[in-house]
Amino acid sequence: MSKRLTVPKTYKLAIGGAFPRSESGRTYEVVSAKGRFLANAAKASRKDARDAVVAARAAVKGWSGATAYNRGQVLYRVAEILEGRRAQFVDEIVDQEGVSATAAAAQVDAAIDMWVWYAGWCDKYAQVGGNANPVAGPYFNISVPEPTGVVAIVAPQDSALLGLVSVVAPALVTGNAVVAIASERFPLSAISLAEVLATSDVPGGVVNVLTGSPAEIAPWLAAHADVNAIDLAGAGGLDWIDMEIAAADTLKRVLRPGSVEQSLDRITAFTETKTVWHTKSMV
Repeated sequence: MSKRLTVPKTYKLAIGGAFPRSESGRTYEVVSAKGRFLANAAKASRKDARDAVVAARAAVKGWSGATAYNRGQVLYRVAEILEGRRAQFVDEIVDQEGVSATAAAAQVDAAIDMWVWYAGWCDKYAQVGGNANPVAGPYFNISVPEPTGVVAIVAPQDSALLGLVSVVAPALVTGNAVVAIASERFPLSAISLAEVLATSDVPGGVVNVLTGSPAEIAPWLAAHADVNAIDLAGAGGLDWIDMEIAAADTLKRVLRPGSVEQSLDRITAFTETKTVWHTKSMV
C-alpha cells in the first residue's frame, strides 16, 4: 500500500462567514518557536479590513435583535464545539508557542471555560448594567444598556487562542459584531476559532478575523467612520495613542491596552445606555 500524502491546512481570512484569501494575494510564513515552517497565513490589506467592516455592519441588526437567551445558547454552542476540537487547538498552540502539551491544554481549557462564563452573562448583564432611576414627578425612567455596534479589536499578541477569546467573547454578549486582528505571530488558532464560529450558530459577519500586521491594519480601523468602538488590548507595542486620536475624530469608544481578564467591565465597555421615560398613570 502506497504512503498517502498529507493534506496541509490552508489558513485564510474570515470575513462575512466565508474564508477568502487576502484580496492583495499576500501571505506570510508562520514559524514555530524553533523556526520550523508551520503554514502560510493570509496578510490582510486595507481593502480586507473595509470588507470586514461591511460584513460586520450587515450582521449587527440580526445579532443584536436576537433575544439574550438565544445569544447565550449560541455562545454556549461555541464552547461545545471548542471542546470537541480540543486536541486540534492543543496541537496548534504547541506548534506555534513552543509550550508543553500540558500548558497548551490549560490554555484551551481556559478559553472554553471563558466562553461558558460569558455565555452565561447574556441574559444577566442588563440587570446589572441597567437601573431604574429616582426622579421627582409623576413619571419614572429606566436605563438599559444596548450594544455599541461594530467593534474593532486588536487581539493580544502573545497568545494563540486565549487572548483572542478574552476580547471577542465579551463583545458578542451584548449583540455587537466584531472585526478582530489576530496575533501576528500566532494566527493559526484564530482562523481555527473562526471555523468553529462558522460551524456553530453564530451568524456570518458577526465575527470577522483578519491575520497579518496590526501596525498596518489597526490605524485604518481606528479611523473608519463605520466602526463604533475599538479595543486596543493588543496594541501596547504600537503607536496606540495616535489610533486613539483617530478614533476620537469619529466619536468611537476606545478601550486602551490593559488587562484582558474576564469581567463584567469588558462586557459593558462596548454598550450604550438608553433611558426610557414614562408617565405614571393618574387615578
